Amino acid sequence: MSVIEELIRKEEDGTISFGNYKLDKKTKVSDFEVNGDLYKVKTFEEITKLERNGMFVYESVPGTAVHGFKVTENTVSFAVESDTEPQITVELEPETEYTIFIDGMNAGTMKTNLGGKLVLSVEVNHGSSAEIKIVKC
Repeated sequence: MSVIEELIRKEEDGTISFGNYKLDKKTKVSDFEVNGDLYKVKTFEEITKLERNGMFVYESVPGTAVHGFKVTENTVSFAVESDTEPQITVELEPETEYTIFIDGMNAGTMKTNLGGKLVLSVEVNHGSSAEIKIVKC
């Protein structure tokens, strides 16, 4: 895996990949259309943020590269790459429990807050990646 040089792209399987944590200055792409939705990504070494139709979807601090980002009715899945251990926030349903899987291992169950945000930390170092799967209970 590697950073997304074009900052956001649609993959052949219909998922999206985005983010470049190696940039030293904030860079963004707006109005990237996928299946009728408009995406906006802001990314650099300190943060990566994704919005869909003007609404928050994903944020990591510090920045990350995200591969194969897919959202279904009950699941969010993606691979995340970074040089450090990012804190990731994703927008889900408010006050709902989700089971988190990291590299196929059950990392436990978490409940989203009133705004639907779920925050997790992932151990990835020196350009390695981790597979994340968030499943509604």
